[in-house]
Amino acid sequence: MALSTAEIAAELSRLLGPAAVIADQNDMAPYLNEPRKRFHTPAAAIVRPADVAQVQAVVRWADAQGVGLIPQGGNTGLVGAQVPLRGDEVIVSLQRLDKVRNIDTAAGTMTAEAGVILENAHKAAEAEGAMFPLWLASQGSARIGGVLSSNAGGVNVLAFGNARELCMGVEAVLADGRLYRGLNSLKKDNTGYDLKDLLVGAEGTLGIITAATLKIFPQPEDHETALVSVASPEMALELFQLLRARAGSRLNAFELIPQIGLEFQLRHGMLTRDPTAGPSPWYALVELSRMKGTEPGALEAALEAGLDLGLLETAAMAQSAADRTNMWAFREQMSEVQSREGASIKHDVSVPIAAIPQLIAEGSAAAERVMPGIRPVPFGHMGDGNIHFNFSQPIGADPKWVMAQDDAVHEAIYEIVLKLGGSFSAEHGIGQLKVDLLKRVKDPVALEMMRAIKTALDPKGILNPGKMLG
Repeated sequence: MALSTAEIAAELSRLLGPAAVIADQNDMAPYLNEPRKRFHTPAAAIVRPADVAQVQAVVRWADAQGVGLIPQGGNTGLVGAQVPLRGDEVIVSLQRLDKVRNIDTAAGTMTAEAGVILENAHKAAEAEGAMFPLWLASQGSARIGGVLSSNAGGVNVLAFGNARELCMGVEAVLADGRLYRGLNSLKKDNTGYDLKDLLVGAEGTLGIITAATLKIFPQPEDHETALVSVASPEMALELFQLLRARAGSRLNAFELIPQIGLEFQLRHGMLTRDPTAGPSPWYALVELSRMKGTEPGALEAALEAGLDLGLLETAAMAQSAADRTNMWAFREQMSEVQSREGASIKHDVSVPIAAIPQLIAEGSAAAERVMPGIRPVPFGHMGDGNIHFNFSQPIGADPKWVMAQDDAVHEAIYEIVLKLGGSFSAEHGIGQLKVDLLKRVKDPVALEMMRAIKTALDPKGILNPGKMLG
C-alpha cells in the first residue's frame, strides 16, 4: 500500500531529522514555483539532505518504499524536470551540499558539490586566479547539480562548450543508494564506457549527481566587447565567420539580438541607457578574450575588416566595465522583458549555423500565418546555432487566447527546425514539457536504447518518474 503524504514526511523525519524535511504546503512554495509558472503539482514532501550519506539514505528508503524522487538544484529549469508531475513524489533538494571540495589550478580542475551556486563556483575559481566559463542568466541561483543534469549551455559555449564538455567526472547516488565514485580528473581515460556522460544531461532520471570535477581555465587579462549593428541575420552570419577566422578560440560569444528586444527594454525601463551605436534591425553582441601577454585591439581590427567588407554598419565598443555590464544586461534581459509585453510563446531550438537566417525568415512567416500580428523575438547563441525563437503576443490581444494557440505555433516552428536538421531542445532539456514531442521525433532506435539504460539503472522507476521518457 502506498504511503500517505503524512507517513512519508514522518518516515523522512525519522530518517534525517525534522529539520531536514519540509511538509507544510506554504513552506514548499519556493521549491515548487518554477520560473515559467507552467506546472502547479504539489509534492509529497521536500527533503534537504546535509551530505552524500544522507542522500544515499533517502534513496535507499525510496527504493524500499517505491516512492518517486525528484532531484532539484536551484529550481531554475524551464521544462519542469525539477518539479512534480504526479503529486506523490519527494523533492530531494541538494542545496545543502554546497562545498567546493578542491581547486587545482595546475591541473585546471575544480571539484564542487551539487548544491554550489554557479556564481559561487565562479567566485571560488576567480579567488585562485582561474575561471569557470559557464555563464547563465540564472547563475545567481542555478546550482552545479542542476546545471549538469540539464547539460546547460549559456553564452560561452562557442569557446568552451556546454556543461558536458566542462565536466571531467561526477559522483552520483544510484537508484538503489549505491554511490558511483567517478570524480575523474584525467584528460585521457579509455577504460570503457564514459559513465559520466550518461548522468550529465539525464535530468536526474539515472542518478542523483552529488559532486563533479569541472574544468577551469586561466583568467583572461581583459575582454573586448562590442554591440555591432548588422542589417540582417545573413550579414551577422558572414560577420561571425570572419571573426571566427581571425580570433579562433578567443571568440567567446556571438549573440544575435533583434531591434524589437531593444525597444522592449527601453520602453520598460530595464536599461539605464541605450548600449548600441544607434538604430539597427539587428545587433550582434560580440566578445573576445584577451589573454595575458597579448595586445589589445584585436576585436576592433576585426570589426574594421568587417566594415570594409560591408558586413556591419557601425559598432559600439565597450570602453569600461560598466559598458560591458550594460551590453550584457541587454542580452540577458531578453527573456524577462517579454513577460512585460504580455503573453509569449518560446522555443529553445538549434539548427546548423548556416541555416539560422532561413530558420528566422521561414519561422517568422509561419508564425504570422498561424497568428497574424504576432511579434517575432528571435535571439541568442548564433555562434553555436542555438536560437531562442520566441514570439510576443500581437498588440492588444488577449493573453489567454494567445496561449491557447501556442501548440499551433510550436508545430509550425518545430516543422521548420526538423526540416533544417535541427533540434527542438537545444539547451533546456525535455523534463515534462517536451516528453510527447520527444516520442514523436526522436529516432525509435535511440528511444529504445534510452529506455534500456533507464531500466538497467533504475528498474523501479523511482528517479524523476515520468520525466524525459514518460
